Amino acid sequence: MRLCSTVLGTPDPRGLARFYQRLLGWPIVTDDPEWATLRPEDGSAGLSFQLETDHVAPTWPQGPGDQQMQQHLDIEVDDLEAAGRVAAEAGATLADFQPQEDVRVWLDPAGHPFCLFVG
Repeated sequence: MRLCSTVLGTPDPRGLARFYQRLLGWPIVTDDPEWATLRPEDGSAGLSFQLETDHVAPTWPQGPGDQQMQQHLDIEVDDLEAAGRVAAEAGATLADFQPQEDVRVWLDPAGHPFCLFVG
């Protein structure tokens, strides 16, 4: 067995694929209205985006009764501030709550949290 992809639900698979393509630089290998996939050039595990017409974005940080975050992506970067500018230009929103000084929590256009950190 081999993990080939992490799948994120979204009302706009193509749009979210293009967001992560700008962020990660990976090529889009599947580009359908209900399913899109990015995969690194080396063929390792990528990201897929599945149509969820009733998608409810998770709340960060979660409070009582809020939509729970069930996963998030950790993205290693060389420069936290420069990567944050790229994320913002691609369409991400900086989360209000930042639990660590050396990590930045961002929200993608569908509301999924992801973390940028210097490795």
